[in-house]
Amino acid sequence: MDLLLFLKAIIMGIVEGITEFLPISSTGHLILASELMNFWTPEKSAVFVVVIQMGAIAAVIYEYWSRLWGAATGIITGEENGRRLGLGLILASIPIILMGLTFGQWVKDVLFNDITVAIGLIVGGLIIWWVEKNPRAINAPEVENISYKQAIYIGLIQVLSLIPGTSRSGATIIGGMMLGLSRKAATEFSFFLGIPVIVGAGLLDGWQSRHVLQGTTDWLVIAVGVIVSFISALILIRVLVAYVAKRDFMIFAWYRIASGLIILLFALTGWKLW
Repeated sequence: MDLLLFLKAIIMGIVEGITEFLPISSTGHLILASELMNFWTPEKSAVFVVVIQMGAIAAVIYEYWSRLWGAATGIITGEENGRRLGLGLILASIPIILMGLTFGQWVKDVLFNDITVAIGLIVGGLIIWWVEKNPRAINAPEVENISYKQAIYIGLIQVLSLIPGTSRSGATIIGGMMLGLSRKAATEFSFFLGIPVIVGAGLLDGWQSRHVLQGTTDWLVIAVGVIVSFISALILIRVLVAYVAKRDFMIFAWYRIASGLIILLFALTGWKLW
């Protein structure tokens, strides 16, 4: 048993849990962390990066179970807040599911690289900076107040997150704020919206790539990553909700721009970042 491999899986799980719900691109950070540590083979690492996201999304389900259950049952019972949230999540999920099924493999083959991540980080950072400097009037203070029209627009914006470095959380949170959602509502809707997308992508990628994982050790490495990402994501969710109640996202804008420029510099010059 390769103990170093398991240690790397733990680190990757922590990176996933911390970055999944921050507007800084979890996929981009996982790609870079994988290259930094020379984590596993490229094929197994690609599967790992997608599948362990289900650990982070399990933390959302655990933390918000009652509200999610209300959204699911509200569609059937007709309870207003639950129905609006449930149908809104369905409408917002359709665009990325269709685009992911159509272009998902192409994105993995072509765009999973340092330069794409760097550009995505920089552009996303500039957008966050602009939105924070030009705040919109809030018309949806709570996630249950989001209209179907807003949900559809957020779903369309979420499609951009297929590009590594863009950040699914960043696209949906900032997109929501541009449409008049409060930071709290945009953040929580982003949490919920990740459930069908991440679970679907994780199960699909895991099934399609099952031949890549061979033997008990490979599946144990995946399991370790999922468990660690769950624990770290659960902590991050609670911290982030408290953070957005009092502060803006400017720190993440500057972080994205600075890290993107550093990665781009090294990628274009051929210097070794590590």
